[in-house]
Amino acid sequence: MRIIIFTGKGGVGKTSVAAATAVKLAKRGKRTLVLSTDAAHSLSDSLAVSIGPEPVRIGENLWGQEVNSLRETERNWGTVQGWLTKLLDKAQLKDITTDEMLVFPGMEELFSLLLIKEHAQNGNYDVLVVDCAPTGETLRLLSYPNVLNWWLEKIFPAERKLIKLVRPVAKLVNNMELPSDDVLNSIEQFARGLEEVQRVVLNPEITSVRIVLNPEKMVLAESKRSFTYLNLFGFNTDAIIVNRVLPDEAGDRFFSHWRDIQRKYEEEVVSNFRPLTILKAPMMPEEVIGLTALEQFADILYESRDPSDMFYRGRTEMIREEDGVMLLELMIPFVDKEVLDLTQAGDELTVDAGAYKRKVILPRSLMGRQVEGARYVEDRLVIRFGKRDLPDRGKDQ
Repeated sequence: MRIIIFTGKGGVGKTSVAAATAVKLAKRGKRTLVLSTDAAHSLSDSLAVSIGPEPVRIGENLWGQEVNSLRETERNWGTVQGWLTKLLDKAQLKDITTDEMLVFPGMEELFSLLLIKEHAQNGNYDVLVVDCAPTGETLRLLSYPNVLNWWLEKIFPAERKLIKLVRPVAKLVNNMELPSDDVLNSIEQFARGLEEVQRVVLNPEITSVRIVLNPEKMVLAESKRSFTYLNLFGFNTDAIIVNRVLPDEAGDRFFSHWRDIQRKYEEEVVSNFRPLTILKAPMMPEEVIGLTALEQFADILYESRDPSDMFYRGRTEMIREEDGVMLLELMIPFVDKEVLDLTQAGDELTVDAGAYKRKVILPRSLMGRQVEGARYVEDRLVIRFGKRDLPDRGKDQ
């Protein structure tokens, strides 16, 4: 299965591009599902077809789905919600709405992402086109499995053992309802599901991210940050889509200055994102709504290309040996080296890049080695490792 994830700053036309891509893929004979995980759905509006929380057939080889986050929360979190409800009832919390305490912030969106895994596994479609939430939310969600996996491996087993020991005593002392095995299993299943999602979306043979932008200063700056963080977390970005480019005939009178500004930022896009494939779509003379308009838009955007092709494969991590020294290179473009921070605890590295943090588990060839230094050069963080089994192994650097 091929998975194409579209992201970008709000208002750049991301949903239209995703929908048009799906329409063109369906016309090429590929069974295509376009899936919206954005809480503020606009996919139905773009397609001019009513769709809902289950895949709806729109046309030949084309299905659409707008994820109902509340429904997915109930489906994946119902057991845990039941336990939390009992706990809050016994605590007699009257000054808050119980429902507000049953789901942690951001979890509804995470449950939506689990559908990516399900569709990838059931084999009903050839291509899954994902219309994600605006950039910031998408990046935050895609980084969650890193954190949850660490918690699941390091903390969860100890908590399970502790709960089993304390549960009988807690019931005798204060009648506290500690989580049952069903509740703990539900939590673990949720975390493992997200881990599976991450495995799928990080596979460069299956999944790529496409950043949609407009040729404007703030949008370009946001897109560069997005590309930085997508690289930080290991996602393969295979194309940049420059949308709503003013055509040459708009270069007279009122729009002449805007056209000059756009040309300047178009040049920046090329210089900043090369060697990624850069696709351009003009400002259309009419609204891009409905299957016919979306197909025409896609024909202009992709021309003779197959939208399901992997337009670019870039390695975001590389291990190499240089003069007897082992080096780990992480591709992190467009970041100020002053905000980069690197810490090591045993065989786990933590890379801080501004507002985002990634934990890197060292591959076998680097296990047991301590970081001796790092430098940031040409969009790459190059980390130098010493020999194995140093006396201070495991000590934070």
